[in-house]
Amino acid sequence: MAETKKKLLGREKKKKYRSDGTPVWEKRSIDGPGVWVSCVKGKEKQTVGELYDLFESLADELWPQDISSQEENTASTSEELSLEAQIANEMSSLQKSRREKRFASCQTNTPCVVFLSCKPPVDPVQLVVRHIENVQRTGVTQTRHTHRFVPVSGSSVANLPEIKSLCHDIFNKFFEPHENRSFTYKVELRMRNHSTISRSVLIQHIAQCVPAGHTVSLDNPEIFILVEVFKSVCGISIVQDYYRLQKFNVMEIANAKQRSEPSNSDSRVPD
Repeated sequence: MAETKKKLLGREKKKKYRSDGTPVWEKRSIDGPGVWVSCVKGKEKQTVGELYDLFESLADELWPQDISSQEENTASTSEELSLEAQIANEMSSLQKSRREKRFASCQTNTPCVVFLSCKPPVDPVQLVVRHIENVQRTGVTQTRHTHRFVPVSGSSVANLPEIKSLCHDIFNKFFEPHENRSFTYKVELRMRNHSTISRSVLIQHIAQCVPAGHTVSLDNPEIFILVEVFKSVCGISIVQDYYRLQKFNVMEIANAKQRSEPSNSDSRVPD
């Protein structure tokens, strides 16, 4: 009995490894892909509510869901069911809709910072870029408390082996369709509440993961490797036009639009 218990304990403590030899660490409370958003202090809860509405609206435009046929099938079936069966069917539909939500708020326990994870087919980079371009065109942010958006295509534990593995996954997806093209790039790193890895070491290791043929450009890069380190979590994405889009800061974009068009009295939400 004692030997069996020891074997079970040993099996639980045994580390798991990927095919490339890197260890798989325990599950994180913050998991990507998703979007980091900075906001007004004390308005984190309101910000999350605004972002749910905003992201769902954008996702409906970019990745529309075909639910009309499902509703027709449900309606035709419910006519043939008893009252109890119809109620049970309705409850099942509600539970299914909750499970199929495309966004989920993850607790950061930090003022001014919220994180919403995304489920496929949502692409956080495409989602954020669409919103930023809308704000740039209209001067309306659709939110009252948000400042800056940082999309991440994936997240990992903030240690070098895990970050390297994450880099390989994200870089391969981006560079493989452009195998005959060379990019200039810059690593844009932001660190919050993290002191385990220094900035210089992390940037160096990320740059080493970039495939050969692409060069660093600090002044005028074609692509930006966004790296967001928050406590023990690291998120990474690759974006274009980052400087042109004001580093995805909607308040700066809206204020610039308002200055160019003084007739706009409120650049945050539509009338």
